[in-house]
Amino acid sequence: MPQNSIDSIPINFNEESLWILNLALALVMFGISLEISIGDFKALFKKPKAIFVGVLSQFFLLPLVTFILVILIKPYPSIALGMFMVAACPGGCISNFITHIAKGNSALSVCLTAIATLLAIFMTPINLEFWGSFYAPTAQILKEVAIEPMAMVQLVFVLLGVPLFLGMWVNYWKPRLAKSIARVLKIVSLLFFVVLISIALYINRIILVDYIWYVFWLVVIHNLIAFISGFSLAKLVGLNTANTRTITIETGIQNSGLGLLLIVIFFDGLGGMALLAAFWGIWHLVSGLLLASFWSSREIITKEI
Repeated sequence: MPQNSIDSIPINFNEESLWILNLALALVMFGISLEISIGDFKALFKKPKAIFVGVLSQFFLLPLVTFILVILIKPYPSIALGMFMVAACPGGCISNFITHIAKGNSALSVCLTAIATLLAIFMTPINLEFWGSFYAPTAQILKEVAIEPMAMVQLVFVLLGVPLFLGMWVNYWKPRLAKSIARVLKIVSLLFFVVLISIALYINRIILVDYIWYVFWLVVIHNLIAFISGFSLAKLVGLNTANTRTITIETGIQNSGLGLLLIVIFFDGLGGMALLAAFWGIWHLVSGLLLASFWSSREIITKEI
């Protein structure tokens, strides 16, 4: 399989589809933030340890282990950069839902979602640039594309920050209305987003036939390592079972939809990057629900601190 073939393949996205994808991601974030209140941030002052571990796992540990994985397996340059992109994104939109099923700490999950979203405005561009520049093949792509970091910061703020603030504002002034809207909007917007990604994959199905197994197994391995990293760090610092499950899920469920949008906008839908992010977006739904189903059947020891 020629290396340049996948690196030179752009994923087909017209301007109209891109705007719809932007809107879908913003709606998903808005739906989640309708259930986030200022009070959720008080956990920072009451029990900061779990919050700190969650942030460390998402924005420092995952990019680091991703870099090590790339060095070991040496994937195609654009796929490697796609792995860096996914690792640089904040926790995924369904992490709160999966945490609830897994009998994790839902309050911690919600708090981490809000904090990671705010941090991602700056940390996503920084991590992508930082780790991508350390691996020569991806550094070359970054050099050729010449991304303006502030342009990416602005876009991430619009896609994540604005919906987060709006949702929290509605929740503050109209909490009952916010909860009513959230019940419907979270499910509908998420399904809408998954459908859009599925359509994008279908439109580019000819490309998928050639590279599906190569990209698929990389995603499975990368996702598994993400879960293991979050779980190991949480256990290492002595977090209880519920918090450990939450940190594991927050680390393994990444907002690959954001990554896909950034890839389409800043990298012209570079083949390997887009395929990696799109497959991750489908696979982490499967792996997350499987993990949650397994944990949901296992009791949590209530004596744990």
